[in-house]
Amino acid sequence: MRPEALFDYFADIERLPGIGKRNKQAIERLAGTRTRDLLMHLPTGLVDRRYRPKVRDAAPGSIATLEVVVDEHLPPHNKRAPYKVRCHDDTAELTLVFFHARADYLRKQLPEGETRIISGKLEHFQGDAQITHPDYMVSPDSADELPLLETVYPLTAGLSGKVLRKAIHAALETVPPLPEWQLKDIVTREGWPDFLSAIKHLHSPSGPETLAPKSPERRRLAADELLATQLALAIVRDRTQKKRGRALKGNGHIRGTLIGNLSYSLTGDQEKALQEIIADLESGRAMLRLMQGDVGSGKTVVALLVMAAAVEAGVQAALLAPTEILANQHLETIAPLAEKAGLRVEKLTGRNKGKHRKEILARLAAGEIDILVGTHAIIQDDVQFRDLGLAIIDEQHRFGVQQRLALAGKATAGIDVLGMTATPIPRTLTLTAYGDMDVSRIQEKPPGRQPVDTRVVSLDRLGEVAQGIGRAVQAGQRAYWVCPLVEESEKLDLAAAEDRYRDFQHMLGPRVGLVHGKMKGADKDAVMEKFQTGEISVLVSTTVIEVGVNVPEATIMVIEHAERFGLAQLHQLRGRVGRGAGKSTCILLRGNEIGEVARARLKTMRESEDGFLIAEEDLKLRGGGEILGTRQSGLPEFKMVDFLEHADLIELARDDARLIVNKDPELKSERGQALRHLLYLFERDEGVRLMQSG
Repeated sequence: MRPEALFDYFADIERLPGIGKRNKQAIERLAGTRTRDLLMHLPTGLVDRRYRPKVRDAAPGSIATLEVVVDEHLPPHNKRAPYKVRCHDDTAELTLVFFHARADYLRKQLPEGETRIISGKLEHFQGDAQITHPDYMVSPDSADELPLLETVYPLTAGLSGKVLRKAIHAALETVPPLPEWQLKDIVTREGWPDFLSAIKHLHSPSGPETLAPKSPERRRLAADELLATQLALAIVRDRTQKKRGRALKGNGHIRGTLIGNLSYSLTGDQEKALQEIIADLESGRAMLRLMQGDVGSGKTVVALLVMAAAVEAGVQAALLAPTEILANQHLETIAPLAEKAGLRVEKLTGRNKGKHRKEILARLAAGEIDILVGTHAIIQDDVQFRDLGLAIIDEQHRFGVQQRLALAGKATAGIDVLGMTATPIPRTLTLTAYGDMDVSRIQEKPPGRQPVDTRVVSLDRLGEVAQGIGRAVQAGQRAYWVCPLVEESEKLDLAAAEDRYRDFQHMLGPRVGLVHGKMKGADKDAVMEKFQTGEISVLVSTTVIEVGVNVPEATIMVIEHAERFGLAQLHQLRGRVGRGAGKSTCILLRGNEIGEVARARLKTMRESEDGFLIAEEDLKLRGGGEILGTRQSGLPEFKMVDFLEHADLIELARDDARLIVNKDPELKSERGQALRHLLYLFERDEGVRLMQSG
């Protein structure tokens, strides 16, 4: 159960003053529906209104707060002209300018002959001082309504900064202080305030330095968020390993056959990863390991050899993939090799229905299937193994702890878990997201992988590029055309893809296919199959082809509006080509107006194909915000952590979490009870649920 002290933190924001139905919807879009969501929506900057000059001395371009007398209102002669209000102080005149103004409102706010305090950006126009649309216009009696230091927040349509600030300050009044969960020595050494004081200072900062990542307040909250994450992971790891594993020792005969049938030798990195994983299998403690491999580094073959080792030791293995496309891909790679080595492989997805599904389940329960490849369908209650000993989870980050546990629950004795990811993750982040796992990295590319010629081309030349694709297709090549990410809208993503699809249909007729996220699995697979067999030559898509699509004959990748994509995603998409013998090209079409970060991102893509180097660059370019596009890579989202500025806190949190789990695994001590508050507050409470479920 959530601790009582947190009830107010998780209360609905509707109970706060000034939040009506419309405001609530806007705040919900921006931050969330609970008081804690509002409190954790931190300001990104400050407007300083403490500059109080006379009109004559006010610096152009500054935010000035001026005390003036209102002289006269000058309504416009036509609707397009601005409404002006003349004012003065004892040094000079000031004109206030309003577009699309309501005269009655302005006369009420600015009565002629009265004194008003005006705050806003001061400019000079034809030598005269003026402020267009002042931020504040208050009478001297209400001067305290004008904040001298005004916090600036990320906003959304239909929500003003004023309303949001008021809601946040109301929320701060409703929540109690919480017990201290950080170690007293660290709090003292770092000079940290307690959790609630840190939140309060950040929403009412004494200056811009309070909001900087290095301030004690920001460091405190980053340390809290990191500790919550590391502790949850440490608990999961502890529980998994306490469910004692068993030593899975094979005699190597199936592996020998498999390696003998490969048309190439394993790379050094593949060999090393394989040895690390086999050592875990044979150790007798439950394995919890992550295999990170760049696009096309040969993770699937290593996975097959690991599963073969498990089968040699007399148990069954499962390979779980997040999508049907990926599950099919694995099956295509694995099945031909497995059959030659006498391994019995079967696929189970949501598409298996009725009699066929029953038959698969019966064979699985009888132990007549050695390796089961599939999607979430594997986790369903009626799927029973005779003796599941190894689970491999591909694109590990797309499955939550709950799903990992559901799969582990299918084992009668201990189970070894190997995660795989094709998203190269910087070392600091690997620690943060996968603190509970040992990590094997495959960085070398297998021999024969072609380098991809990457070019950045302006969108002005889109027509030329499309004609070039037309010529390449006539010459027998195959191409991907990925449509732009449209901010926050799958509908618009789809519209962009459908338009491009129609353009190519005019040019190439039926040799064009379209895939997008809204399609049914079966329809998507049918189009992919046509692309694989060469029945269609151009595949237009939204980003659904990012991971796991393997068509060695495809040699061209065009990414439209490449500046809108994160580096990790661009790298994943580029990895769809360069898989066969043909020379491959990736064309990044960029908009004409792009920022410095986007420019640097495209430059990195042009200069490097090393996924791990690209991931480190991505971290530098994004700073701590949305790492690697957390939504794309499925890493936990961090609101308080800046991974460059707070790198030292990651190690600190990991070491502390391990110590806690060793000393107080049930979180029963006084500090343990406080840490339960932390886990719930940062929504890392999977760990607590796991403790209770044993």
